[in-house]
Amino acid sequence: MEEVKKITPGAVVRISSLVRRLTAPNPGMMTGPGTNTYIVGTDALALIDPGPEIESHHAAMLDAVGKRLRWILCTHTHKDHSPAARALKAATGAEVIGMPAPQYDNQDVDFAPDRVFKQGDVLDCGDFSLRAIHTPGHASNHLCYLLDREKLLFTGDHIMQGSTVVISPPDGDMVAYLSSLKSLLDFDIERIAPGHGHPIEAPHAEAQRLIAHRLKREQKVVDAFSARNPATLDELVPIVYADVSSNLHAVARRSLHAHLLKLEHDGRVWQQGERWKLR
Repeated sequence: MEEVKKITPGAVVRISSLVRRLTAPNPGMMTGPGTNTYIVGTDALALIDPGPEIESHHAAMLDAVGKRLRWILCTHTHKDHSPAARALKAATGAEVIGMPAPQYDNQDVDFAPDRVFKQGDVLDCGDFSLRAIHTPGHASNHLCYLLDREKLLFTGDHIMQGSTVVISPPDGDMVAYLSSLKSLLDFDIERIAPGHGHPIEAPHAEAQRLIAHRLKREQKVVDAFSARNPATLDELVPIVYADVSSNLHAVARRSLHAHLLKLEHDGRVWQQGERWKLR
């Protein structure tokens, strides 16, 4: 189905016969055009990622679902994805599904799912079903949901359109992220509905591209030690991310830390105080 070029917050856009997209008015450096909320079904409805607590978005969701909302699913509990679940549940009585929040400042720590999903759990919605795929990496409690009937995968922040995902330790884990990307290659998927941006075609190719991108960045981390060894994170960032605007280096520093922790896991570097050393 043809996609409009610009994502407009508050506009309901049909992306398939079963799925509509409603984007929250929270655009920004980390959220792109805003957080995508997806409404699935024609009779009893499921809603994926209600987003942040913004009154206009809450009203738009209620207008879109009417009295048919039965399930609210959250891919993860970062504050741009799950907080609105509480008010939406209060207004509709819908069941909230997801994984409990890790206790970190960047998490919606009050998120309380009525049902905890894990790898392989299936939500039977009558004329369609949603299958949970545990995809830790960006967040330890991250789930993707596969709409089997359309082979459409809702990826939250596991795969986003238009940018790469920040992996921010301690909850973010580069080893887990790469493993989760590889795991998607085993599923029959034809299209991705990301948490930010437009639908993505050729999902297996996109997963492989992201794996290759991360491994290329990892090699840049290793190569950076030829200029400075040992080195701190702050010394490595401008070398490893020389191709990225310095305005983004504070964010890139988080993913650099995740890369170093993966290299430490692989036995290639070790940490001594604030400095890292290539073995």
